[in-house]
Amino acid sequence: MITGEIRSKVDSVWNAFWSGGISNPLEVIEQITYLLFLRRLDDLQTLAERKALITGGPIESPMFLPGQQHLRWSKLREESPSEMFTTMQTQVFPYLHQLGTQIGGDDSTFAHHMKDARFTIPSAQLLAKVVDTIDEIPMEKRDTNGDLYEYMLGKIASAGQNGQFRTPRHIIELMVDMTAPKPTDRICDPACGTAGFLMAASEYLREHHPELFNDTVLRKAFHSTTFNGFDFDNQMLRIGSMNMLLHGVENPEISYRDSLSEGAAGDAGQYSLVLANPPFAGSLDYDSTSAELQRMAKTKKTELLFLALFLRLLEPGGRAAVIVPDGVLFGSSKAHKELRRILVEEQKLDAVVKLPSGVFRPYAGVSTAILFFTKTDSGGTDDVWFYDVRADGFSLDDKRNPVGANDLPDVRARWAERNGSEKERARTEQSFCVPKADIVEQGYDLSLNRYKEIEYDHVEHRSPAEIIADIEKLNTEISDGVAELKAMLS
Repeated sequence: MITGEIRSKVDSVWNAFWSGGISNPLEVIEQITYLLFLRRLDDLQTLAERKALITGGPIESPMFLPGQQHLRWSKLREESPSEMFTTMQTQVFPYLHQLGTQIGGDDSTFAHHMKDARFTIPSAQLLAKVVDTIDEIPMEKRDTNGDLYEYMLGKIASAGQNGQFRTPRHIIELMVDMTAPKPTDRICDPACGTAGFLMAASEYLREHHPELFNDTVLRKAFHSTTFNGFDFDNQMLRIGSMNMLLHGVENPEISYRDSLSEGAAGDAGQYSLVLANPPFAGSLDYDSTSAELQRMAKTKKTELLFLALFLRLLEPGGRAAVIVPDGVLFGSSKAHKELRRILVEEQKLDAVVKLPSGVFRPYAGVSTAILFFTKTDSGGTDDVWFYDVRADGFSLDDKRNPVGANDLPDVRARWAERNGSEKERARTEQSFCVPKADIVEQGYDLSLNRYKEIEYDHVEHRSPAEIIADIEKLNTEISDGVAELKAMLS
């Protein structure tokens, strides 16, 4: 968690951007991202220089070549605002454009995301203020780097218009905890945005599997092939890549792709874990949509096509946790029913976790649920675990202030018992299991309310004569009361 002092510094810079004419929160984050990246490059160069000094060998993988030393953060911050501004425009950003090729070749993540980097800070004064603020923030610790970036990303949600890019962090962490990533997993988010799911998965692995960093193969995979994200917004890809870098993942596979297009066909069966919150009502170029996905779900609804895509991307035994709008659970179209049938009959549907409708406020009030399933291609659904989340630790209005009520710890605890004591729970409780046969009988409807039973308070049965006697007694009392009032008024 960043301190109040650092938070106030970031807020002051953020306000300076807005007063300087940059009102798009994504552009603000992008410009700060470039400066954070530049500082990080200088730190890496310094470490490489220290190593070379100790070993007596050459500098390995230098970030700055001999003619580029004046572009280092430590040099730039010493220049006057006007000199720094000119150097940034004319030399630093051209350096960033070719840096990816210098570090990892034309196909590297750096090369792809930095080739279109633009410097849009409007004035030397604003640049100097931002540089001074970033320079004062302690960036030695990965946790500080990540928390700083998370705080900035949180401002996207408060901005409203672009909030659809960000799933609340506590919901992401719930999904990651419940799927429990392993060091050998290849993790994918086909609509990655700011890479929140991939970042949380990397933090989970650091916390629960620190031994992976003692294994050369696993450590190399962690920094390269473990985390895979796709998006078709280059701005979001740059922000997502920096999010991963500041959380300690050096070169994740984050690339430009329309995941629903024919171009995604080559990744079938490549991933062991999918974590995603795909677009619910995105625009769709029907002609360029993958024919194979359309064979699974003949529809223009992106949420259904993404569900088909997840099944395609997973390897046998692979698992998924994905957010879907409630309509996916009970929609009556042929595509809705067929996809639910596939999940229940041909794969293994593990759980449906219903979320309260205010989770995505202030920018969306849609009701959603999390689907957990495992790809088997041979069935395996016996019981489906349902949980009705009524509170997530925040108010369910547009303010989303912290509150005491929070079901998420209970979700985690009961999930761990889904194959044991949870099967004994009555359907009147907050969580319960439903046998596959009951779901089939209901036409593969997956809405929780279809199976939940309501427990009514017991009402004592009374005979008609007793009811009539009580009414007569009441009438007598009313008559006596009226008579008494008349006597008092006479």
